[in-house]
Amino acid sequence: MTTEQQPVGEVTEATEATEVTEVTEVTETGPPVTEVAPPVKKDRRVLRAVLRWTAAVVVFAAAGAGTAYGITRMERTDVPGLASESDGRWEYPAIVKPPLPSGSPAPFDKANAANSHYADLRELLLPAPKGAQADKALEGKDGWLAKKDFLAVYEDKDDRNAIDQLLTDQGLRHVAARGWTAADGTHTRIYLLQFETARVVDSLQENNFTGYDAPQFALKGASEVHIDEKFPEKADVENVRHYVYGEAEPYGAEHVREAYLVSGDVLGLVVQSKKGGAAAVPFQQTVVLQSQLLG
Repeated sequence: MTTEQQPVGEVTEATEATEVTEVTEVTETGPPVTEVAPPVKKDRRVLRAVLRWTAAVVVFAAAGAGTAYGITRMERTDVPGLASESDGRWEYPAIVKPPLPSGSPAPFDKANAANSHYADLRELLLPAPKGAQADKALEGKDGWLAKKDFLAVYEDKDDRNAIDQLLTDQGLRHVAARGWTAADGTHTRIYLLQFETARVVDSLQENNFTGYDAPQFALKGASEVHIDEKFPEKADVENVRHYVYGEAEPYGAEHVREAYLVSGDVLGLVVQSKKGGAAAVPFQQTVVLQSQLLG
């Protein structure tokens, strides 16, 4: 199912993760401004927020309308307990949360009772890593994917019809998607589905899409999947729930990993597949980075 990860020590001093203190702030009215934050003290709240294995951290600057926050990478050599050679993670470009429309609250502000994402859903998609080849079939029209193209990810025709009706009944607003094939041959697909409120998404997740041991609808090429019990607990992202599954052996033509993400009014699906075996680390990295953009 997944590759066992060796324990990784926590970051205990500011000097051990120097990139964490670099904040890229983008506003609607001016060019990017780079600020250097004061040295990080040994605060357990901060330390818990540093994922031991992940390739990225979200760093928040002062809040304000129309402000985007940079997600900066932690190099492997910045993380204690890891050797300097690669562990298989991918190199992503600079990742920045899109600005909110003027006067709109963030999805989990107290003033946002519906937990709506007011930023452009297409801009909340994780960009492809460096060297990857884009999956043009997921680009859609003006960045919006047709519902039928999302439904095509599921194996069974009856399941596709049932999901089609569910999405119609629950007031699906948009589907945004992005896909790529990495240099190592891993195929990634990310789908973000937006609804009117978080309550609708919670209901869909609980009653229709996820299950304790397996999802309720099988993806193409992955009829036998089970919960991924080795997915790191440290991968939790605030305001985003993940439900992670992996294909059981023997694999089909490709080994498939999948994760449903729940964040306010957005239901996400991350799928990775590769002939012979989709590695655990790039999948974990992709799930966390996409979660950080939504959370």
